[in-house]
Amino acid sequence: MEERYQYHPDQVKGMSTEQLRDAFAILNLLKSETPRFVYTHYDRMVVGGVTPAEQSVSIPVYEQLKSDYFLERREMGIINVGGAGQIVADGTSYELNKLDCLYLGKGTKEVSFKSNSTSEPAQYFILSAPAHQQYANTLMKKTDATPVNLGSIQTANERTIYKYIHLDGIRSCQLVMGLTILKEGSVWNTMPAHTHSRRMEAYLYFDMPQEHRVFHFMGQPQETRHLLLGAGDAVVSAPWSIHSGCGTTNYSFIWGMAGENQSFTDMDFVEISELR
Repeated sequence: MEERYQYHPDQVKGMSTEQLRDAFAILNLLKSETPRFVYTHYDRMVVGGVTPAEQSVSIPVYEQLKSDYFLERREMGIINVGGAGQIVADGTSYELNKLDCLYLGKGTKEVSFKSNSTSEPAQYFILSAPAHQQYANTLMKKTDATPVNLGSIQTANERTIYKYIHLDGIRSCQLVMGLTILKEGSVWNTMPAHTHSRRMEAYLYFDMPQEHRVFHFMGQPQETRHLLLGAGDAVVSAPWSIHSGCGTTNYSFIWGMAGENQSFTDMDFVEISELR
């Protein structure tokens, strides 16, 4: 398991492009047939992905967690962005089609991932946060998630948000997770930009042609930086950082958060005119 550390805003001001990418970008997360995990020191969130091919794959035990199994003291949210697949958790099988979400609570011992077809494998994006209370393992289909339509064509940010793991949906200890789909002709997400100082965030960008990119904006509002990310790339956002993006085409992204507050609306918005 790769490990990523926290950075002070003053450190980020002086980073080169490569240093920014090494610190915050997680490239090609969904290319691996075995689970790939990155342990971040931002709220101790673990960001992971796996694209199982012909065989079912299980989550190994990682030395960094100092536990007997992955979810001994953790919870996990999983969203499938590929073909149909199955996740087996402690003997119970869950069928996940594209954009379905599975929550696994603290104490789930055995977890394995499988694709139904090798020609169109499942692609699982995984977030895991520490948990101090146990909640039930729960599957939510995309069709059961309440969509929220936001933005407008005039500001090129017409989009639909699907919330899965949150206070009024799948209950968790601290994890919040959902996804956003931008409509054709729209390229901006989350503008005006915002921060939320009591929780970090992680993104996965997907569903865009391989030749296209998203300009992911980060940094303090008056000291912005950017990363160029493609389909299957993830990014870690510090609590003090904005996390906004503009693509060369429309795209989709998964967002997930962990910290001391689960309120989705707890955001500190920044006027566009104040950004630098």
